[in-house]
Amino acid sequence: MHAFVYKSLRKADTFVYLAARDAFEPLPEATRAQLGGLEFVLEVELTPERRLARVDAAKVRDALAERGFFIQVPPPPDAPAYDAGEYYRSRDA
Repeated sequence: MHAFVYKSLRKADTFVYLAARDAFEPLPEATRAQLGGLEFVLEVELTPERRLARVDAAKVRDALAERGFFIQVPPPPDAPAYDAGEYYRSRDA
């Protein structure tokens, strides 16, 4: 399954995954207004083996199939810091 990823120009570290490029129709209007402009950043194939750094790829696939979009929000302030090195080490395991 392909996903097309956009970053919010109003909300830092907030990303929208869409099932089709520039297919913003599934996003509720109120949500679109809160996010402000959306800038395309990435096209990615979400296979069962695919790992994403900050979100479970299976949850993204399910949301895309069910609703046509998924919104990735920043982690809460008390969440452990993101460790890119740990992410890449875990991929090799």
